[in-house]
Amino acid sequence: MLLAVAAAEGGVRLLSPREDVIKPAEVDLARYFSETEIRRGSRFARPQLALGMTRAAIELGCLAALVRRPPRRLAQAFKQPVAAGAATGAGLAVALSLPPLPLRAISRKRGIAVGLVTQSWRGWAADLLKGGAIEAGLAAGAGAATVAITRRYPRGWWLPASAGSVLFGAGLAALAPVVLDPVFNDFTPLPEGETRSDVLTLAAAAGVRVGEVYSVDASRRTTAANAYVAGLGPTKRVVLFDTLLDRYSRDEVRVVVAHELAHVRNRDVVRGLAYAALVAPAAALAVQRVSWAMSLERGTAAALPALALAAVLVGAPTGVIGNRLSRAIERRSDAYSLALTGAPGAFISFERAIAVQNVADLRPPRWLTSLMATHPPTAERIGAAVSYAEQR
Repeated sequence: MLLAVAAAEGGVRLLSPREDVIKPAEVDLARYFSETEIRRGSRFARPQLALGMTRAAIELGCLAALVRRPPRRLAQAFKQPVAAGAATGAGLAVALSLPPLPLRAISRKRGIAVGLVTQSWRGWAADLLKGGAIEAGLAAGAGAATVAITRRYPRGWWLPASAGSVLFGAGLAALAPVVLDPVFNDFTPLPEGETRSDVLTLAAAAGVRVGEVYSVDASRRTTAANAYVAGLGPTKRVVLFDTLLDRYSRDEVRVVVAHELAHVRNRDVVRGLAYAALVAPAAALAVQRVSWAMSLERGTAAALPALALAAVLVGAPTGVIGNRLSRAIERRSDAYSLALTGAPGAFISFERAIAVQNVADLRPPRWLTSLMATHPPTAERIGAAVSYAEQR
């Protein structure tokens, strides 16, 4: 475990951006948000966080119970160990998703109450079924591969397993935008017009090839606005929520596009894969040893619950450390967005509007930001834009 944590820390230090970022100014949130907006964000976001952590605890408890009593009957139904691993992997995915469902429904109901969720309950149920089927299929493949590798290399399986996990992550990053994402949303190439022209102009100024730029029909599920970069090589793309395009000014959209172009320019998707490759060997070794400490099962489908629980226990601290890398990358992208657009006013107005629209916690606890946040808090991002404006 210490080796895995050390590898994660080393990966963050090696891959964190070297460029000087903007030191954010201290800002008074009351200048940008009303007290009602601040209270609304905390009253919504913090119970949502508590619900999410409770769901995770329930899944962890169920997994621990399965470690004590592995699903041998399911495995015994198959003569081939690899087939038993596939069935057990799929069964685990389905079984672990059911106990937290009531809490997911409560969380969703709270989202509806604040106007954040627009999808019907029937549509939500359909998404759950589709997502569950995809997750079960991936878990079946992982279960089969795990049993095969652990039987072939009883003591040294952690090394090929780590390589396989990185290759799987790279394949998923490349294929998900064209295979999985369209299962849930419709993606439309951004039509000719002002926004597309702005995107191409900014991309030329940034010196990057963005692939395609898409609008996604996020409004079918939520009023939240967002944008992201996905894919590798020929599947690389910038995706803008239709809620972003419909509700924000031209300058605000340009600020968001410039931020996403910074991710493309700096190859941040590849950077994430490089971090995974650096951490994977030590993490896989830790998973092996932790699973052996919890269960005597070796090379069979009955060992999968212990391996899954060990992966969670190892992934928690390394994930916390990895969040530091994510925040550093986002700070660099914010700085590049300000430099490319030269529009700190639009940056601030966007951060203010999106925080209100997404019902964000504007004063998150410091421990929460340090441990779990993948992006800097709103106050810090506004402070960076204020500093940029003052420097200019």
